Order: sequence, then C-alpha cells, then structure tokens
Amino acid sequence: MTSTSARKHAAQRPPMGWNSWDCFGGSVTEDQVIANAEFMAAELKPYGWDTIVVDIQWYEPNPGAHGYNPVADPVLDAWGRQLPAPNRFPSASDGSFKALADRVHALGLRFGVHMMRGIPKKAVELDLPVLGADTTASRIADRGNACTWNPDNFGIDHAAPGAQAYYDSQVAQFADWGVDFVKLDDVLHPPTQSADIAAYSRAIDRCGRPIVLSLSPGKALSFAHLDELRRHSEMWRISDDLWDDWSALLEMFQRAARWAPHQVPGAWGDADMLPLGRIGISAHVGEDRLSRLTLEEQRTMLTLWCMMRSPLMFGGHLPDTPADTLELLRNPEVLALLSSRSSREIVRDHSLVVWTADLGDAQACAVFWLGDEPADLDVHLADLGEARPDRVRDLWSGTDIQVEDARVRLRVPAHGTRLFRLG
Repeated sequence: MTSTSARKHAAQRPPMGWNSWDCFGGSVTEDQVIANAEFMAAELKPYGWDTIVVDIQWYEPNPGAHGYNPVADPVLDAWGRQLPAPNRFPSASDGSFKALADRVHALGLRFGVHMMRGIPKKAVELDLPVLGADTTASRIADRGNACTWNPDNFGIDHAAPGAQAYYDSQVAQFADWGVDFVKLDDVLHPPTQSADIAAYSRAIDRCGRPIVLSLSPGKALSFAHLDELRRHSEMWRISDDLWDDWSALLEMFQRAARWAPHQVPGAWGDADMLPLGRIGISAHVGEDRLSRLTLEEQRTMLTLWCMMRSPLMFGGHLPDTPADTLELLRNPEVLALLSSRSSREIVRDHSLVVWTADLGDAQACAVFWLGDEPADLDVHLADLGEARPDRVRDLWSGTDIQVEDARVRLRVPAHGTRLFRLG
C-alpha cells in the first residue's frame, strides 16, 4: 500500500518532463525514447526536467504513423493487461517495461506511460479473466461508454463485481515495472469520468508505489470537479490538445487566468504539452516540422505556463531542438516561478495582459503584449503593488531594467512578453 500523501509529495512542484505524443504520436519506439531520455539527462536535468513519458498505444505492434487503426490489436497478457509491443520495444521481449524503466532510472530520471481508460476490446472479445477477481473482461465491460476518438478500449462498469480488480492489477503491474507517472486519457473529455478517476486513484494507492496521476484531455473542464481532481490526481489538463498555433496559445490565456488561483502543491491544472522544437515526425497532427510558433511566441508560452505554475511537458524530439528554443528551457530564474505563490492575472485590457506572482523575498511580473505589432509600454510600479523596489531585473535577459518616476518603460515584441523581478 502507498498513501495519497506520498503521491502528492512526488508532485509538490509541477512535474517537468518530455512526452512522445507531439513528435511521434502513437508510434514511438524504444530507440526514440532512449534518445530523448539521454538528451534530457545531459542537457536539462540540472534545471529540473526529470520525467520521460511514453504516450499512447505502446502496446500496438503496428499503430499507424499518423492516425489510429480502426480495429485495435494490442499485445495482452493472460489477464487482459496491455504489454509493450516487442517489435517497437526490444527490451520488452519478456513482456515488461522494467528494462526500459531501469535504463531511464539509471539516468536519474522518472519513467511514465500513457493509458486509455477502460479495458481492451480484444480482452472483452476473448473474455479473458480478471486477475484478483472471480470475473471476466466481458462481465465488467461497459460497451456503451467507449472512447469516441480512439478504438482501443470499452469502458468499465464500475458497479460490476470485480471491476476495481482490473485497474488494481494493471497498476500493480506498472509498479512492478517501475513506472513513476501515468497519464490517464479520455477521463476529462465531457462528460468527466468520475468513477474511472476514483477507481484509478484507488489502484495507485494500493500498488505500493507513489505513481503520479495525470488526467487528460480537459475540454470544457468545469470547476465543479475541482475537489475530486485534487483528491484523486496530481495534475489534470485544462484544455484539449494544444498545437503550435498562435490562436490556440491566445485562447490559453483565459484558461490560465481562471485556473491559476486554484493551483496548490500536489494538485496542478495542466495547460498541456509544449509543442516546441521538432514535432509532427510521425504524429497525428501536421507534417514533420519545427514548431510554427515564433521564438517570441515560444517565450510567451513558457512565461505563461511558469507564471500559472503549470506542469511542463516538452513535446518535441529533444535531440533536434534548436539552440534558441533549448535555452528557453534552461533559464533557472524563469523556472523558479513554478515554486512561486499567489500567481494571478491583474490586468487584461485589449492586447495588454499583466500577471504577478509572489517569490517570497520579491515579486515577479509578466507583461504580455498580444498585439500583432511591437508596443512601447509604460508600466507603473504602483499598479503592481511595488511602488519602490530596490531593483527591477529582466529574467529572460538577466539584465537590470531602469526605473524612472516609479515606472519602467518596456519595448514588448508582437505576441511577446517581458518578465521581470521586483526587489
């Protein structure tokens, strides 16, 4: 047994890592996972990046390069639990991710996997037994509650005897493999699947390992579920999938402003993966490309995510990350905002958005300009609650900003930001 408090302790700070979805979709291979893990350990771990997540359909031998096959054919064990496809993950020829998890752990990193809610349709068709219960897959399946966009699973009827045992057995196997993080999908796509979330949380608490639980996606997510999200998970998405488009980033500002006041250690609203660097290699959206966000838009994204204290999951193939994007990920003063308090939006006026956060011994302020042309702005420090700071420091450039008449004058790029520390 483990406790929920141990899971919360593992996510006291918003988790930071890499996820295979944006670059490799459902077809990531072991070599690609290892390449990203080794790069993270060498280049990003000193800055807090420490989690490697294998996203969807790692159990499919032939998942398709840019979309889902209409009929899933996962590798399963005798109990209907998904196993890594050995043609894509050669070290899993024994039916286990343990060798890959051990390799990731040896780099000083944590290992995570993606899971769809429910039970594999193949297990139901074969009517496989459920480990730890006197029942079978067909008896606990809820065929009327399958995912609408992925073919892998049926839902689970949690009122059926033995239903909890299926998730218990699945998560126990993950604990044996050394999994540290599970991204559970199709539980926040309306309607919110409250029974699945609670059942999966129970399974983690029973598995003996403090696995961090991430919930996804987050389309039209209501605050009515906030208490259960905090109780049962360590992070949950506040949006549907986010891609490298300025209009999508622009829309995230209103979500971030609503959720930021509710962020607490161990329970984080998640603004989604960072679609930066080289993405779309074999993904489900778009062609092989470098992120279409400009460098200023990328800086805006990182600033907003850090100010709202969102988890940071990089979506690009790390070894191919451009140097200027990589530098955005290695700024300790910016990343320190993830440990700030009381972050909030204090101004929204046409194209101007201003956020502040408490750093303990100082205050952080982010000035965003959402307009399509650069702007020269006067920011009055009294409007930030800091009329006479000892020092104003630009956190992206590392230089001091001159204060004149209790104000700072800023040149802000189009779709850009200026981030500074007061005091």
